[in-house]
Amino acid sequence: MVACSFVQYQVNSCKSMLTSQRKKAILDTLKRDGQVLASDLSARFGVSEDTVRRDLRELAAEGLLQRVHGGALPASPAVAPFARRQEMESDAKRRIAKKAAEMIAPGQVVIVDGGTTSALLVRQLPEQLCATIVTHSPSVAVALAEHASVEVVLIGGRLYKHSIVSVGAAAVEAMSHIHADLYFMGVTGVHPSAGLTTGDFEEAHIKRALAARAAETVVLASAAKLHAASAYRIGAIELAQTIIVEDAADAKLTEPIEQAGITVLRA
Repeated sequence: MVACSFVQYQVNSCKSMLTSQRKKAILDTLKRDGQVLASDLSARFGVSEDTVRRDLRELAAEGLLQRVHGGALPASPAVAPFARRQEMESDAKRRIAKKAAEMIAPGQVVIVDGGTTSALLVRQLPEQLCATIVTHSPSVAVALAEHASVEVVLIGGRLYKHSIVSVGAAAVEAMSHIHADLYFMGVTGVHPSAGLTTGDFEEAHIKRALAARAAETVVLASAAKLHAASAYRIGAIELAQTIIVEDAADAKLTEPIEQAGITVLRA
């Protein structure tokens, strides 16, 4: 009886080890190829697709990948709380924010999304700039409170605390009265096939509504967001006309974006 228990323990240990090896191989493949397919993994490992889906489900629960139909994509790290995101990639975000600020011309009406890069953007605006900034982010509005020549329109609604922005029906209704020149959109994922994504259902709806109110949508995307995906789709990648990335972003990540007809600016 003891011998049988010991054998069963060894079998369970082997299964556990093989599971961990599969998961590591999945993550390695995801890092190398940018996506994995359950059918390919099943054939490669010699296990059922149900087993692969379980592995993917467990990895997704750990925040290590984003499941999609038929497989998985890299998960965006930009779903961390607002305070923690303020500490991430600050130099790259500042450069992206500066490049975005340079796009704003005097007299324009500009929508600025919430998020840490957007907060940096408004701090880069020249003191003499005369423009109107529309935002659903209290943080962005407060950052502009002492900017004498910028008019600030703050859209209200329910506060989504993760990104410190207003969401909900009231916010969408208020947006319907806006005609903006530019919309600077924050996202958590930019992927050629998965499109522009974010981590909250209502926030995705708000971002779609804002994009519909602007002549040009400009996405602010640090390298960690490129070829990554989150749970909620804002829209196809073509929803943006321009994407600003950091100068060091790998060309392999930006080439599919440019092939889709989108202008990529490096900062």
